[in-house]
Amino acid sequence: MSYYGMNALASNIKTVTQQNTIPKINPKAEDADLRAQTDAFESVIIKMMMDNAMKDEKNLFSDQKDPGDKIYKSMYRDELSKASAGSFGFSQMLYDYLSQKS
Repeated sequence: MSYYGMNALASNIKTVTQQNTIPKINPKAEDADLRAQTDAFESVIIKMMMDNAMKDEKNLFSDQKDPGDKIYKSMYRDELSKASAGSFGFSQMLYDYLSQKS
């Protein structure tokens, strides 16, 4: 990854951290709670990746700017990341690691 890509990723992490949206994981939690916490963490990772990938997206069909376009797209990516959490493997790896430690 280039310097600029790392810089953009660091900026996204800083923004997410400032908004306090990174879920806290309690390694002593019960299995179902731990699974929900690791899925929530994976959702944040997926959302950050999608935001970074779509930041330079151009509208191919119109030159007009919709005032709520960024908000709608952000909400869509947020829901998409929540729906796909648990299926990318980050959650499973973190769950396996934390369940062995407790």
